[in-house]
Amino acid sequence: RKKCLLCNNLLMIVAASIMGCSKIAQSFEMILIGRFMCGVSLCVPLHHQYVGEISPRKLRGFANSTSSFFWSLGKAIGQISGQRELLGSQSLWPMLMASCGLPALVQLVTLPFFPESPPYLLMHKGDEEGCKKAIRQLWGEGHHQAEMDDIMKEKATMKNTKILSVLELMKEQAFRWQLYMIVILTATVQLCGINAV
Repeated sequence: RKKCLLCNNLLMIVAASIMGCSKIAQSFEMILIGRFMCGVSLCVPLHHQYVGEISPRKLRGFANSTSSFFWSLGKAIGQISGQRELLGSQSLWPMLMASCGLPALVQLVTLPFFPESPPYLLMHKGDEEGCKKAIRQLWGEGHHQAEMDDIMKEKATMKNTKILSVLELMKEQAFRWQLYMIVILTATVQLCGINAV
């Protein structure tokens, strides 16, 4: 999880750099490439997964809702800083385009000090000691056996579950309608008016 987030931040910094240099290079194609790279990044699902897994059970719902909050906050800050009086002027718009790299840079610098998610360490790596160490680092000293037991129950449940590849998921008849729904909702989210709001 953590490595994937770090790689994703590198992608965002490269995308921001490409968009920021588009005016110097006099290339609108660089903006298109940068925006495509931003779209390909996995920020939102990775944030949900990592933050949900490192949070104590009683704060998990709150932690998962931070993604929506920061997404809305980012849109609002983008709209405000895009005004002509701020970064929306003829000379400063490349800085506005490159500003998406700033949160990625902050996360790239701070994330190495955070541990890997405890469920990932225990369920996928089989590292029980690493899991306990990560739990103590995240949640402090104390008795965390209930959380360890929950992770072990989830691991036992996962043993009986078949993991599907993307191609197998697309071919599976039982998930067809759910897949259609997700694709339609994701593809049309830009048409819902949130940008105008």
